[in-house]
Amino acid sequence: MVAQASPSRRTRFLWWLSTADEQLLTDCAVDRGRYAIIGMLVLGTWTFATLAWAYFFSTVVASMYTAILLGLLMGWIILQIDRALIKGMRKGKQKFLPLLFRGLLAVSIGLFMAQPALVFLFDKEISLQISLDNEVRKKEKRNRQDSVYGKDRSAVLLRKQAAETELKNRYAEVNKAREAFIQEADGTGGSKKPGLKTIAQAKQSAYLQLDQEYKKRSAELAPEIARADSILKAMDTQIQQEQQTFATLLNNGFITRIEALNHLIANSNAVAFRYYLLVAILLLIELMPVLAKLLLPTGTYELKVELQEELEAITQRTAYEQDTEIVRHFFAEASAKRKNSIQEEIREWAPTAENPFSALWEKVKRRLL
Repeated sequence: MVAQASPSRRTRFLWWLSTADEQLLTDCAVDRGRYAIIGMLVLGTWTFATLAWAYFFSTVVASMYTAILLGLLMGWIILQIDRALIKGMRKGKQKFLPLLFRGLLAVSIGLFMAQPALVFLFDKEISLQISLDNEVRKKEKRNRQDSVYGKDRSAVLLRKQAAETELKNRYAEVNKAREAFIQEADGTGGSKKPGLKTIAQAKQSAYLQLDQEYKKRSAELAPEIARADSILKAMDTQIQQEQQTFATLLNNGFITRIEALNHLIANSNAVAFRYYLLVAILLLIELMPVLAKLLLPTGTYELKVELQEELEAITQRTAYEQDTEIVRHFFAEASAKRKNSIQEEIREWAPTAENPFSALWEKVKRRLL
């Protein structure tokens, strides 16, 4: 057998990523390359997860330094999950449920990591959609405000309109009486006799009385109309303030961007096609280490692992059996002497209030046990 060259640091790192045992893998010529490939796939997944999580946190925290640290932390966690999935997979000894669980876990992680990447790739389109969605949110907010203030506003408007209608009708009556008086006075209407005759004087009195009543009623209704205007103005001011406050809450955070992306997918077949295509590609990135572990053929390394595990199990079992036998032999040989020691202690024991049986029992335990 040709001696294998000592692996480089890079190779040992890739083996560590693939969860391979360096001591067992060093002499497996073919499997060295296989597990290096798996390690490179894990490295790619680790890098992708770190970048995806860093971008995700950049949308929810203000500090880019914090986002990078959190991205590194989550990338490390994803790496350990991937290594655990690969380590738990063994050719020829798999059961359906463990494989299904590992597959579902890998798919779930892949789908979640795909979201930040897709948001980043469709950034310009999403920014445009967010502006449109925010306008819709403003309109919905205004509609809800109108429904909340609508009843009170309608009541105030009805009172104001009733007062204004009353004044308008009274003014029309005053204007009509004045026109009748003028026409009677200049002879253009009424009796056709110019001058302040009896009919003209009667129409003048009716006009003056209506005018006086109109002015009195106008003075009475003016405060009510002013109060209604004040209430309406206060409502409008409150609505504007709520709109301004609501506008400050609108943002382009991660969930907002995801909603905008969903709207883009729903409204555009072109975006939808590319979205699902990218999801499949990004999901494949997460699944590649697991798929590579499943698809690559079994080599001598797997056999050595099985033999090593079997050897360790036999060693541990044999050692346990021998230790058990030694312990049994020890207690068998010491049994007679322990009995003699107990009898000697009992003969020397004199029961008193200061030296009860419990004290004897404690003394025997300390000496013999």
